[in-house]
Amino acid sequence: MTIESDPSYPAHWEADVVLRDGGTARIRPITTEDAGRLVSFYEQVSDESKYYRFFAPYPRLSDRDVHRFTHHDFVDRVGLAATIGGEFIGTVRYDRIGADGRPASAPADEAEVAFLVQDAHQGRGVASTLLEHIGAVARERGIRRFAAEVLPANSKMIKVFTDAGYQQKRSFEDGSVHLTLDLEPTAESLAVQRAREQRAEAHSVQRLLAPGSVAVVGVSRSGAGVGAAALRNLRDSGFHGHLYAVNEAVTRDLLDGVRAYRTIGAIGAPVDLAVLAVPADRVPDAVAACGEHGVQGLVVLSAGYGESGPAGLARQRELVRQVRSYGMRLIGPNAYGVINTAPEVELNASLTPAPMPTRGRIGLFTQSGAIGIALLSALIRRGEGLSSFVSAGNRADVSGNDILQYWYEDEATDVALLYLETLGNPRKFTRLARRTAAVKPVVVAKGGRHSPAGHVVPDTRLPEATVSALLRQAGVIRVDTVTELVDVGLLLAAQPLPAGPRIAILGNSESLGILTYDACLTQGLRPLPPLDLTTAATPADFRTALTEALRSEDSDAVVVTAIPWVSEDAPADDLAGALREAVAANPGKPVAVVHVELAELALALSAVRGVAHPPPFRSWGPAADRAPAGPLSAAGDSIPSYPAAERAVKAVAEAVRYGQWRRATAADDGRVPEYEDIDETGTADRLAALLADVDPGAVATLTDWDARELLAGYGIRVLPTLPAPSADAAVRAAGVLGYPVALKTTAPHLRHRADLGGVRLDLTNEAELRRSYEELTDALGKPAELQPVVQAMVARGVDTVVRSVIDPAAGAVLSFGLAGVASELLGDTAHRLVPATDRDAASLIRSIRAAPLLFGWRGSDPVDTSALEDLLLRLSRLVDDHPEVTGVSLEPVVVAAEGVSALGATVRVAHPPARGDLGPRTLPSY
Repeated sequence: MTIESDPSYPAHWEADVVLRDGGTARIRPITTEDAGRLVSFYEQVSDESKYYRFFAPYPRLSDRDVHRFTHHDFVDRVGLAATIGGEFIGTVRYDRIGADGRPASAPADEAEVAFLVQDAHQGRGVASTLLEHIGAVARERGIRRFAAEVLPANSKMIKVFTDAGYQQKRSFEDGSVHLTLDLEPTAESLAVQRAREQRAEAHSVQRLLAPGSVAVVGVSRSGAGVGAAALRNLRDSGFHGHLYAVNEAVTRDLLDGVRAYRTIGAIGAPVDLAVLAVPADRVPDAVAACGEHGVQGLVVLSAGYGESGPAGLARQRELVRQVRSYGMRLIGPNAYGVINTAPEVELNASLTPAPMPTRGRIGLFTQSGAIGIALLSALIRRGEGLSSFVSAGNRADVSGNDILQYWYEDEATDVALLYLETLGNPRKFTRLARRTAAVKPVVVAKGGRHSPAGHVVPDTRLPEATVSALLRQAGVIRVDTVTELVDVGLLLAAQPLPAGPRIAILGNSESLGILTYDACLTQGLRPLPPLDLTTAATPADFRTALTEALRSEDSDAVVVTAIPWVSEDAPADDLAGALREAVAANPGKPVAVVHVELAELALALSAVRGVAHPPPFRSWGPAADRAPAGPLSAAGDSIPSYPAAERAVKAVAEAVRYGQWRRATAADDGRVPEYEDIDETGTADRLAALLADVDPGAVATLTDWDARELLAGYGIRVLPTLPAPSADAAVRAAGVLGYPVALKTTAPHLRHRADLGGVRLDLTNEAELRRSYEELTDALGKPAELQPVVQAMVARGVDTVVRSVIDPAAGAVLSFGLAGVASELLGDTAHRLVPATDRDAASLIRSIRAAPLLFGWRGSDPVDTSALEDLLLRLSRLVDDHPEVTGVSLEPVVVAAEGVSALGATVRVAHPPARGDLGPRTLPSY
């Protein structure tokens, strides 16, 4: 953060944004080259809007006005414009003012702000989005308050200010409303911003999935190729909107029975969605034609982009820039397509041939077309339908985050399944996943640790186990394979959530029951002794046994195992019917079936399809705590079946863990504490000064002094150390600090290595200190090599390590473990996402295997875990508030019976990314 004058163009203020109606716009600083655009924009604004802006009739801008509104220093005078197709649709500017209301410079921290939005674009959320961005710019430039004068009749603009969530004052003076907004973000302003973000991004996806008209560009006349296949699939799916084919060489009115045109501009009607299936070198012309025609979104099936190398990656970035410049959104490139099974839409804009999947309650997102095909096939084969499907290919624009925003409020989707190769914006993903998981399950299968071609995001440096733990913290059900993704999704879509881990097992094979029992123990469940019905069991026996298990208060879920009968007297349909009857009569507990060589049973257990209109969405209220009932059949019509006990139990175990997370979150989601002694502004100023000489992209490690001062701003005290280049210097340092003291080496190869003898503790006088100094240098090397320091002793306790890092693919992470080689060797470290809540901090210190040492292991005194939790929360706040802090390591942190003492600190800082999840709403640029 800086408040120094910077006359250079601030490119990091540029941002693509999604507006309220789902369209996009670009926000950027206004420059001297925008005079013509500004005049053209002003000419298209109504006289009424001009009057509201200038409080008087103002038909045109004078040359002086144009000069004033296009010449800025980007510090005291700033103007931003929202643009579509390069033309202005809205503007905002601020002018810094002093206490007397006249133009001023820093340290004045107030500015006048004013907006103007083209009438044709009013109601799209342009002004509220501009307010977010100009507010972020103002804070960056040291401005803390906005002042605005608004005519009472200008109710729309008054609403923009009052609905922003900032603390504000309002008065009526001289015939106008005077508003003062405090720009410091509040919980309310952040909630408003997030709610607007969700609505806008969800709407942008809805426009792609529920278009009123679709054009396929690149349909061959021969009927071969990707474009022709996409057109046939759209036609054969029964799409309810208007469908058009586009081929520049077409010579007839129809292509494959669909109205055909040479260009998209020749279609004499609106086109909501265009599917592009032309070679990559022809895509820019097709995009331009779509943009000029007013198309709202694109599905680009064409390959030859980021997956093909550096040249393709450059082509991909230019594609995103071009698409967004027209206010459109993009799925792809190299996409497989989208499907929406809603009965009023029936859209199959994909390469999946007819018939498309039936209506179901699962939403599916994949980044891989091949995986998408496999998942669709698996779901269809096992009798499950979909609400919607998106295969985003290179995911250059629309990502899993956008789809989560849509599914969050989509009443047709009860379970969200995602196959992800990269997380993109990990902080945003975990935030959205946590919110979505609170109302419906989010199941994720994540690809390898390394970014594949076409996905331009950094790789993670964290172990896969850590990534899984962090996702689970956000309520995400993380699975390892696409098979598990389907297995878990089927159970959650068809069955209620289990109330606990107690599993009843019954079936006609003792051996299969034992395998299921062992699988439950492996998954951490509490299985009851298997009930063997013997191989002579009839369907009626299964129905009776299942009914008793479902009615029993001793079980929370039931796994039924079945092997083939020797005779043909009990067909699979009879057994499926018996199981379905028992479940329908006793709802409330999930049931899974394990079958061996009974494919007919799996088919018979699948849900009955064909209900045209699903009933209303069933809420996941805390009291209900169950998976949504399927809309296509009554409870019990669909029972998921699995060909192996391990797969069935894995699915049940994931449902158990998710149910536990939901109940714990509903009971107490925790809170991020507020601290009165935190100096957020002072810390920001200190970071700005520390980064003044650091090059962009470089990471600087602070000196011990600077690290202590920075941490002190957040109430984190690090004990001082004094250098001891000689024995005499060590004695003088001890005189300053007071005995007893510790003598330790700080050389990189000996730092925190007490096992190598580089630390001497409890030195109570000068003689002990000199003797220890001599022993240290004799054993390990010269003082210049060892870099000894002296530090005051603290109360004995448990040595721990507290860290926070910014991982490229996981975001900000808070870590905790005990100090020492054993913990490092065993990987006994726990992690939580930042910002951590009080609940997160409490669970963090209890989740390591060595946690009992903190709570009185084998008669030792318990240590002050409350003080440790406070330290963790303060560090989390520091990293969360200041993205300039890229890494902090506190080692060791001694946790005593009363209080904690951080004996050493390493802090790394860097210039923050241009935009983060905490800033104003913006689309990612890859």
